[in-house]
Amino acid sequence: MNWKTYIHADSEVMTGKPVIKGTRLSVEFLLGLLADGWSEAQVLENYSQLSPEALQAVFAMVAEILREERIVPLDTDAA
Repeated sequence: MNWKTYIHADSEVMTGKPVIKGTRLSVEFLLGLLADGWSEAQVLENYSQLSPEALQAVFAMVAEILREERIVPLDTDAA
């Protein structure tokens, strides 16, 4: 999937955070909902301007970023 079809960053919108095109829904916000336990269906139901493909683009973007970044091992004992 080409996530850039659905996501962009503009310094005039949400201080340049990546958002779903045509909305003020940031990638960070949507990932936060999912991390808080929302299902994809709940997100789509509550944000009708969001398409299933746009939500999939959020995952595709993060996957690409993680592939390109150097990952530092996490200290899983510090919780």
